[in-house]
Amino acid sequence: MPRIVGVDIPNKKRLEISLTYIYGVGLKRSQEILRFLNLSPDMRSEELTEAQSAQLTSHIQSTYVVEGDLRREVQGNIKRLISINCYRGLRHKIGLPVRGQRTRTNARTRKGKRKTVAGKKK
Repeated sequence: MPRIVGVDIPNKKRLEISLTYIYGVGLKRSQEILRFLNLSPDMRSEELTEAQSAQLTSHIQSTYVVEGDLRREVQGNIKRLISINCYRGLRHKIGLPVRGQRTRTNARTRKGKRKTVAGKKK
């Protein structure tokens, strides 16, 4: 398994798809990276040479914010929203959907484990 930017990318998948395993690199960005470095998107990641792997790593680190730095930046943004007590910050704090989704149903994944609610008495 080639290791790029601290992430083991899968061997058997196409290089274009393998790069999306890096946090902060989606399909469009991986295509852009491969186009810039003149690598075939259809190539398997196990076919990468050491030089190509090093070239990929250096290009990604110098051009984009990925992995740990990006995670830290996102967490910092969320902490800032919470500290200034804006609406989005309050939603983050109590674990509810932030982007306008409905909460009457289907918000369980953000709220945690399902809690039983007492039914109506007859």
